[in-house]
Amino acid sequence: MNIVVCLKQVPDTTAVKIDPKTGTLIRDGVPSIINPEDKHALEAALEIKDRHGAHITVVSMGPLQAQNALREALCMGADEAILISDRAFAGSDTLATSKTLAGAIRKLNYDIIFAGRQAIDGDTAQVGPEIAEHLNIPQVTYVQGIEVKDDSLIINRALENGYELLEVKQPVLLTAIKELNEPRYMNVRNIFGKVDKEVTIWTADDIDVDKAELGLKGSPTKVKKSMTKEAKGVGEIVNKPAQEAVSYVFGKLKEKHYI
Repeated sequence: MNIVVCLKQVPDTTAVKIDPKTGTLIRDGVPSIINPEDKHALEAALEIKDRHGAHITVVSMGPLQAQNALREALCMGADEAILISDRAFAGSDTLATSKTLAGAIRKLNYDIIFAGRQAIDGDTAQVGPEIAEHLNIPQVTYVQGIEVKDDSLIINRALENGYELLEVKQPVLLTAIKELNEPRYMNVRNIFGKVDKEVTIWTADDIDVDKAELGLKGSPTKVKKSMTKEAKGVGEIVNKPAQEAVSYVFGKLKEKHYI
């Protein structure tokens, strides 16, 4: 079985700050990590490898420093790592990013593609499903359980008020949520065994995608501004009989032109 896992290196959001003048993320000096839900996706692939045997290729699009995230994945148990890195990818929105990743994945053999549900620096949850659409394969999102059956999978998919069980044929793309598993730590044997393992670097010339569809040129959406969420002010406790309290709240809402 061949499994591809899409990973993204993201800033550790506990340390992220917003430049008040530009409204953009301040990344200088901010530690980077593997996107948390992508790590759950990798763990799912590793568990399948442990139980059924598989070859796992981790793929990421980003700057050269993203090799650190891919090396961590190798030390967790992945077999190959590919970084798609090129200035032509700068400014990519989710559509351009998904086309880039799909263009790389087309060159690989795969039965299952894993991705995290969403990245903590964007929260769009769009890239995984878009990759599946570009590759014309089925997809299941919000995966919280997996059972392998020959050439199909039984998927436990989380819903807002429950879950559903789906049987899906391979190849398929799955997006993982944190309830799926508990990611393992890097393995000491892998750390020493794969310390010299090279991360393959692919550029825009190595994937079969029209360059007009990449990067800023291929991105129909633009982020105008990012901002931190402002803390709410101190609330007001109203100790009045029910009828008076309703009248008081109604007056406050009317005063602020909410009604």
